[in-house]
Amino acid sequence: MNLRQLQYFVTVAEELHFGRAADRLHMSQPPLSQQIISLEESLGVPLFARTKRSVQLTAVGEQWLPEVRQVLAAAAELPHKARRLSRGEIGTLSLAFVSTADYGALPGLLQHYRAQHPDVQVTLREATSDVQIDALLNQEIDIGIVIPPRGMAFPKSLRYLPLRKERLVVALPQAWVRSRKHRPAHGQIDFRTLLDEPLIVFPRQSAPAFHDLIADYYTAHQATPRIGQEAIQMQTIISLVSVGMGIALVPESLQNLQRTGVVYAQLSGPAPEVETGLLWRKDEDSAALLGLIAAAKAWKR
Repeated sequence: MNLRQLQYFVTVAEELHFGRAADRLHMSQPPLSQQIISLEESLGVPLFARTKRSVQLTAVGEQWLPEVRQVLAAAAELPHKARRLSRGEIGTLSLAFVSTADYGALPGLLQHYRAQHPDVQVTLREATSDVQIDALLNQEIDIGIVIPPRGMAFPKSLRYLPLRKERLVVALPQAWVRSRKHRPAHGQIDFRTLLDEPLIVFPRQSAPAFHDLIADYYTAHQATPRIGQEAIQMQTIISLVSVGMGIALVPESLQNLQRTGVVYAQLSGPAPEVETGLLWRKDEDSAALLGLIAAAKAWKR
């Protein structure tokens, strides 16, 4: 059975006459009849009931006809679909991201990419950087937004593209501000006044680069962070701040996450910066993925 035989079947089914069907197909009747017989033999069932005066579809032929039409329509689309796939206009893409990118790099990048590739199906997954690296190596995701480790020590099979750097700001319980315990002046606060407060932070084993960035900031102030709580999602960290469990140092884009009970303040003086970037397999040649990388390069400019 082949596509040509399926087209012959549909044409005969529409005409219910081998002569007219042969004319439509620009062929003689005997080869057409032989092709239909060959198709029926390969299926093991008759598709037409033939008499000297008429040709009718059998019950099997009637039920099979709509499905064959769908197959032929899909086959006709295959060349066009292949060209669109090669251009990255359609396809699938699995993208993981750290929660710090949820209100920063991720929305802007996706908006830019979707404007150019609206028909690519993007599947999103939130994961820490270490989980993303394992997922990339195991081919469970196509690309990730990560926080790079110190020294950019990624596996050699992966490639990294910096996206953006953000200053850290401090998230404070609003109750502390109202009680004048810690009140920002002109939207800024001296971090030295917060050194003894409990800190809500990512556990180091889940986000070593981000954790160490904050620890180094404390060290620069000749202090050691007093860890109050640990959480692996930025939204959870902000929720814990809102109920007065402590303070948090977060990327400035997280100020877009407005939560009752939380006040954000800039750090007076030099503030640490966190970098996020794209990470993918070097040998990956998916057009949809390459399109995202190109969009990222254009977006970050």
